Amino acid sequence: MNRVCFPIIKIASVAMLAIVSSLASAQAPKPAKSDPAKGEALYNTGDAARNITACIACHGAAGNSTISQNPKLTGQPGAYIHKQLLDFKSPARNNPIMTGIAKAMTEEDIQNVVAYLAKQKPAPGAARNPATVELGKKIFRGGIAEKHIPACAACHSANGAGIPAQFPRLAGQHQDYTTAQLVNFRSGARKNSEPMTTIAKRMSDEEIQAVADYVAGLK
Repeated sequence: MNRVCFPIIKIASVAMLAIVSSLASAQAPKPAKSDPAKGEALYNTGDAARNITACIACHGAAGNSTISQNPKLTGQPGAYIHKQLLDFKSPARNNPIMTGIAKAMTEEDIQNVVAYLAKQKPAPGAARNPATVELGKKIFRGGIAEKHIPACAACHSANGAGIPAQFPRLAGQHQDYTTAQLVNFRSGARKNSEPMTTIAKRMSDEEIQAVADYVAGLK
């Protein structure tokens, strides 16, 4: 084949790829734009027709739960809330209440609720056990080297704000809720984070409670 043909073929191939790519982009569905107002409505009133209970019933006004067994959602990275709701839809995280609700929610529902919560202001918490604050602080900031427990701050940030899409906000979270989740990771009842399962298995009840109390007071 004449060498002159090679550049022509190459140009034609590139042009064809560009056309195919352009057509694919045009046909691909655009992600739905989140609507905080719809998210607020679903959060506050639910949707009885789809068996979606109002989030406010358990997680409080504007995501600031006043029930210590239920997590505060305000201030939580949106990508993390999104992941947890998807996990509730799967065997990764089973909960008798949240599993049914999450399965009834569409992707649009989830995005709307996340958008609503992102506009809310988190209520502060407080450490309540002075006897364990220093132990909790030590573990959170420096871990426990002899037990191969890393510092919580390495993943959840120094102020407990978390890292979007990866690690949740711990600052201001209810002690009872944080304690329960660490115990669930340790027992295997919660299975959606292999690193947390490994870490929690190395922690004693005292260490878990100390960390849970310490982070409740972070802002």
